[in-house]
Amino acid sequence: MGKTIISAENINVWYGSNQVLFDVSIEVPEDSITALIGPSGCGKTTFLRSINRLNDLVQSFRLMGKMTLDGCDIYENNDAASVQALRKGIGMVFQQPNPLPTTIMKNLILPLKEHHKLKKADYADAAIGKLKLSGLYEEVAERLNKSALRLSGGQQQRLCIARALMLEPQIILFDEPCSALDPISTMRIEDVLQDLKKRYTIVMVTHNLEQARRIADQTIFFYLGEVIEAGPTMKLFSKPETDLLEKYISGRM
Repeated sequence: MGKTIISAENINVWYGSNQVLFDVSIEVPEDSITALIGPSGCGKTTFLRSINRLNDLVQSFRLMGKMTLDGCDIYENNDAASVQALRKGIGMVFQQPNPLPTTIMKNLILPLKEHHKLKKADYADAAIGKLKLSGLYEEVAERLNKSALRLSGGQQQRLCIARALMLEPQIILFDEPCSALDPISTMRIEDVLQDLKKRYTIVMVTHNLEQARRIADQTIFFYLGEVIEAGPTMKLFSKPETDLLEKYISGRM
């Protein structure tokens, strides 16, 4: 795997008086897929949302420790412009597909228009390019000016992936992107993620252990707010070093 692009050192997180992460240290290599696994409520999503500072929107949120992106401290500058610039470079796809109630094309070009002034044809070219990367273009080429809400759930999620790519992020965060989808749609998205890691760094939360085993380059196991094991996926699944991980992957937890 490549150089480290995200580094977390002794991250502790509280919501009010409730501590949810304890001395979490993680390194994420670029151009790879890192899967965060573990039982519900163990801190995976909190850590994920700390990378793009979405937790800042929670008034009681407090973080201690150091997290860097490409060597730059993510939490060093708290002004709105710095946080906006950070989020521009980190795309995110959520558990439930959330297309805007407008056309497929407008779903893609509206985020771009917020940050760039381009010719109309350039907006369209950028949108089509991202639809191709998300594996959706051939399915919707004749419906670009139709409502995105008419797409199937799996298609809507791939549209959300394409939208997350529009601002050319370094990192893409996925919070259980396939949990609401059928197996065929899940397989299509997994194929897309395998292609995307050639250009982008992917960090994803998943409860689907087989999905982590299939597509993740490294896997990190969280339990009660702590990182219990982390390393190459095949090593973690074939030779877990802790009883906790062995019980979790064998379904005995």
